[in-house]
Amino acid sequence: MKNSIYKSHEIVNSLWHFMRNNSTSILILAFVVVLTACSAPKVAEQQKVKRLPENFDANRKNSAESLEAFIPLKTENYFKDPQLEKLLDKAIGQNPDYLIMHERIAIANSHLKVAKLALLPSFEIVADASGTHYGKYTMDGVGNFDTNLSQNIQDNQRINTDVTPNLFLAGKVSWEADIWGKLSNRKKAARERFFASQEGMRLLQTRLLTDIASLYYKLIALDNQALIYKKNLVTQQRALDIISAQRSVGKATELAVQQFNAQNNNILAEAKQLDLNIDQTEKALLNLLGEYGGKIERSSTFLSGHLEVLNQKISVDSIIHKRPDVSEAYFELAATHADAKAARAAFFPTLNLGAYGGLNSFSFSTFFNSESLAWQLLGGLSAPIFNKGQIKQEFFIANKKQQISFLQYQNTITTAYNELSALLHRTEAFQDVLAYKSKEIEHLEIAVNVSNDLYLSGYANYLEIISAQKNKLQAELDFVEIQFKNADSQVLLYKALGGGIN
Repeated sequence: MKNSIYKSHEIVNSLWHFMRNNSTSILILAFVVVLTACSAPKVAEQQKVKRLPENFDANRKNSAESLEAFIPLKTENYFKDPQLEKLLDKAIGQNPDYLIMHERIAIANSHLKVAKLALLPSFEIVADASGTHYGKYTMDGVGNFDTNLSQNIQDNQRINTDVTPNLFLAGKVSWEADIWGKLSNRKKAARERFFASQEGMRLLQTRLLTDIASLYYKLIALDNQALIYKKNLVTQQRALDIISAQRSVGKATELAVQQFNAQNNNILAEAKQLDLNIDQTEKALLNLLGEYGGKIERSSTFLSGHLEVLNQKISVDSIIHKRPDVSEAYFELAATHADAKAARAAFFPTLNLGAYGGLNSFSFSTFFNSESLAWQLLGGLSAPIFNKGQIKQEFFIANKKQQISFLQYQNTITTAYNELSALLHRTEAFQDVLAYKSKEIEHLEIAVNVSNDLYLSGYANYLEIISAQKNKLQAELDFVEIQFKNADSQVLLYKALGGGIN
């Protein structure tokens, strides 16, 4: 007990003598720390984005208690087309851009691991062997010669003066103390960017699926338009046969026959261009699938989309902030804020600690003796003085990047809200447009039949037949085009809702 008290007293005395003898150094060190802390600029506070409206339409009032959290969509339930679903699954496994994004996520994960490991001490094994011949008139040469003449050393402590070996084998530990949060903020920035890369992959997947769905529906529209041209050509040919027969008996002129022939050739030319458009669209879709060629299996009609979401009373925040583009911008903002904090920490002193322990000897015979054990404790504190201008500029850049990221984040939210609001209105409007167009076609079909009957009865001329058939053809083509726009609107709505789970 007395021995332990004596040793404690001895340690306290040693510390007291050290502090008293090095008081000037300690004061200087404290002054440097305070000086650097006072001169470090502040990180700009994160701004808050504008509050989102409670709903997407001012005419719709959703009570707060009726709002629901948005559940991510499922592609098979939304598009309801087995052929399209097969294409989407194939794209996920084969599209080059999507596979490249997988590799970028792996890189981001490695950056995160590196940032985490920077917080831990590093350990390395050092092995060093050398042989040196010192000159006779050097301090080492004279010292080694004089040492060998000493009566205080043993034979195995004598130094070979011809070639003096130096053998060293030790383990070294070094560690930078993260006092000011520089390393932890770098780790946070890497983590947020890893999350951003994951959201970026979700965004890429959503864009890929919507591009494929859009091209798929375009193919269906072109197929339907080609079928319309084919049916219309049959109707035109029937009318041409009637006119030709009447010309042979003097009831119609050559002008009427040539007009019908010209109309038929116009339909044939447009049908040929349509075939070319189908081929080009098919090739574009195959390119997204990562395939050289082939045929795209597709449905013959537009299958109804999953529009039940239009009848839900969903929180605007719930939808917008789950979109991958908004989430990606948010994580990037958080990363730049951590970058700014790490850049500010560069103004403060850096504390590095280290140690090594191992074997060190100048002869092979004594290298593994216990007396060859060597160790050292290291400690260093460095504070920036003359390079503060560079550090200030780096901090200025990091701070500005943070502000840029905030503006991008705000812009992403604004764009997401307005895009989704417009698409909800557009999707609803197309339902009315399709209904009106369908009635227009019904009336034009009647008009074509009536024009044929009137012509045969002598109450209408051939131009009225041509005009009626041309109007019907254009109305049918327009109807398919609106069907495609409606389907494409639903695809864009799927994207605006943040995509789904495939």
